[in-house]
Parts: sequence; C-alpha cells; structure tokens
Amino acid sequence: MAIHQRRSALILPALLLAMLLSACGGGGGGSTGTGASVAPPDLTQAPGAPAFTGNTALDGYNWINYRRAQLGLSTLARNARIDAAAQGHSDYQRLNNTVTHEQTPGLPGFTGATLLDRLTNAGYQATKPYAIGEVISATSNPSGFYQAEELITAIYHRFVMFEPVFKEVGTGAATTSANYTYFTADLTAVAGYGAGLGVGRVVNYPGANQTAVPTNFFSDSESPDPVPNQNEVGYPISVHSDTIRDGVGIVVQSFTVAPRGGAALSVRLLSHATDSNTGETVAAIIPLAPLKSATVYDVSFSGLVAGVPVTRSWSFTTR
Repeated sequence: MAIHQRRSALILPALLLAMLLSACGGGGGGSTGTGASVAPPDLTQAPGAPAFTGNTALDGYNWINYRRAQLGLSTLARNARIDAAAQGHSDYQRLNNTVTHEQTPGLPGFTGATLLDRLTNAGYQATKPYAIGEVISATSNPSGFYQAEELITAIYHRFVMFEPVFKEVGTGAATTSANYTYFTADLTAVAGYGAGLGVGRVVNYPGANQTAVPTNFFSDSESPDPVPNQNEVGYPISVHSDTIRDGVGIVVQSFTVAPRGGAALSVRLLSHATDSNTGETVAAIIPLAPLKSATVYDVSFSGLVAGVPVTRSWSFTTR
C-alpha cells in the first residue's frame, strides 16, 4: 500500500484571503527522478483517460486536466515557468525530507520562501488581481495519475484543484533513492482573471453518471482532518463555484446523498458556515461510512450561489 501525505494551499491576494491546508511529515532522501511508474489499471482504463507516459509530472498534469474537463471546467495550459517553480519545490522537499508550502533560506534547494516568491523567481509574473494555489503529494507510488487522483480524493485539495478561475498550471516531481516521490502542482490565474463559470453556477464532483467512483476515503491522511473523529469514511461529494470578490459564495440549504431507493446517508457537511477550513465558494458532504460497491447513489443539492438560487440533482455509480 502506498504511503501518502498531502498539502494544499489556495492564495487569493485580490480578495485579501489566504487559506493554508497542511499535512504532516515527510520522508526519504536521495536521488531525483520519476522512478518506475505503474498506473493503477482502473485509472488507465477510465473512459477518455489520457495516455500513460510514466513521467510523474506530465501524467499528473494530464490527469488534473482530464478530471477538470469531466466537470466542464477549463483545462489548464501548462506553463514552463510554473513548471520550474513546481519542480524546484519538489526538489527542495526531497532534499530536506519535508512536505511543506514554505521554504527556509539557506537550506538545500531553496528557491523562494513562499509560492509567490517561487513563481516570481522562476520568471512568472503574477499580475494583480491574481489567484494562485498549490497542492503537494508525497507517496511511495510514483504514478502521476495516482498522485493527482489521490489529491482529488482529498477534499481540501480538490477544492484547490477544481477552482474554476484557474487558467495555467505547472507540475514537478522528485523521487528519492527509496522510491518516495514528491509531486507538486502550482495553479494560477492572473491579470483580471474574471469568472470561470459565471455568477450563480456550480459544477459537481463526482460528475453526473460518473462510474467507478471509489467507495471510501481515509480522512486521517489529510490535515486539517476533514472528519476529525474517524479515519475511514465515504467518498467526498462536492460542489464548486467561482472565486468571488464581494458578497457570499455558496450557502447550503440542503445537500444529501442516498443509495438508489434507500434513505439519505449520515454525512459531515463542509461549508464555509460549518467548517473554518472550507472556503466561501465550495461545499462538500462526506458520508460517515464507506459507500457500497457497484451501487448507484443519488445526490441532491440546493442553496444559494452568489445569491442565486441553485438546485441540482445527479447520480453516480461506485466501483
């Protein structure tokens, strides 16, 4: 079983808002590289999945865009300067046996204290107003498909990766001699990025009619822990709207999931009103028990999105 640690951060200076979501620890030490990657068969065989190359950074980039496209979000252009910032940060983490969003001057591989510093030092101009975010995975499985999919499963990381306004991304990976891989994705939108979806619109994940959805999630692998009092829970279900400059984002009135023909499940609601680690423009429910396999689940959401009433119902099927 792969060991997995995750960190995510979303930084929106134009809103005077900063969100930092951290995971513990780090590990390993040794040489760089992508290692020998083997993507899980259920990922490579997914409908419309990108071709698997074995290059962790490239496969992670392709998988993020694959999932974003499934939601109807814009695909992200790969930017070589953002790549350089992400690669430098993966190298720093490998050299210092750590998983972190901050770098310390004087330590091996230092490229900039903050994400903004690292982007700037790589020659990327974050012209205001801008949105920037970073997600990090550290795991014994070097597959970029696996790394990106596990980050999407981790709900706070998903919030960052599925931010609709993002336009560009860079990815980097570094692997130790003990085959422990650090994967970093930096996501950006600059110079009056505007709306991604438009006011009063949302996308949801898992998507409508999506199949082979995982049944569970180990909450303790993410920090802050989205379900603090237990580890194995059901797969998170989320809705996402655009970053906002004024007013409120998503106000949840009702958010439920039930097996086809059955009663609504007990869930933990993550919204800005109920969870201090959840931003204003996202919401999620996490079933408090693993889902059943090969089962259709019906989801219903109603609420306000930037003040606009939104009602949405959809279904997905577990693997």
